[in-house]
Amino acid sequence: MEKFQRYFLDTIRYRYADFQGRASRSEYWYFVLFYFIIEMICRVIDAWFLNPVVLGATVEQSFKGGLLSGIVGLALFIPSMAVGVRRLHDIGRSGWWLLVGLIPILGALVLIYFFVQESKDTSWQK
Repeated sequence: MEKFQRYFLDTIRYRYADFQGRASRSEYWYFVLFYFIIEMICRVIDAWFLNPVVLGATVEQSFKGGLLSGIVGLALFIPSMAVGVRRLHDIGRSGWWLLVGLIPILGALVLIYFFVQESKDTSWQK
C-alpha cells in the first residue's frame, strides 16, 4: 500500500497536471499498474451494476466501458499524460514524443520501448 500512495495517489494529488520534471521507471509503471487495476474494477462495476444490457447493449459491449469507467478515464487522463511526459523527460526525450502514441500499433510499441529504458543523467530538452 505504501507504493500505491507513493506512486499513484501522490501523482494525482501533488503532480496532477505537472508536465515538468522527471518520473522514474518505477513511478511510471506503478502509476500504470494502479490505473489499470482501477479501470478494470470500474468496468466490472459498470458491467454488473450499471448494466447497459438493460438499455439494449450486448454483454460484450457492456465490458467496453460505461459511465463509471468513463468518468474515471476522464479524471485520470491528464495525470496519465503528465506522468508519461515526465517519463520521457527522464530518458532525455521531449514530451512531444507522447504524440507518437497516436500512430496505431507502431506508436504504442515505440512508447513502450521508451518507457522501459533506464533513466539518463542528461538534462532533457524542452
